[in-house]
Amino acid sequence: MTKTWILVAHHSGARLFENDGPGKGLQALQEISHPEGKLKIQDITSDKPGRSSDSQGMHHSFGKELHDPKEHLTQQFAKHLAGILNDGRNQHRYTKLILVADPRFLGELRAALDHPTAALVTATLHKDLMHIDERDIPQHLSDVIQL
Repeated sequence: MTKTWILVAHHSGARLFENDGPGKGLQALQEISHPEGKLKIQDITSDKPGRSSDSQGMHHSFGKELHDPKEHLTQQFAKHLAGILNDGRNQHRYTKLILVADPRFLGELRAALDHPTAALVTATLHKDLMHIDERDIPQHLSDVIQL
């Protein structure tokens, strides 16, 4: 039996669905929240660099972060989702995978998948469907899967 998992993801959350074949529709499996994805950069970091003192009593300012903290949170969430997908593959819970996300997050997600899981991706859809009602999602997937 062919089972397809469909991950509809966004930097602030994801929904995982399953399809058992043509005419079977979508079954919701899991909703994964990531409220940190909604934070603004100023909420993640302070706006003033930290300070330290060395052994001679001289004060030094720490420089700004070398990476974007919001991007780091996005990458961490993509890795978390990839872990869920990798575990599902290891448990033989699906044989095909469809990824749906805005182009930037989709790239983060694909980069986080291990090779065997990435090999199960049969389609990708470059759309942000997280704010679409669950019952309306199938019409957006008609080009990539027969539900």
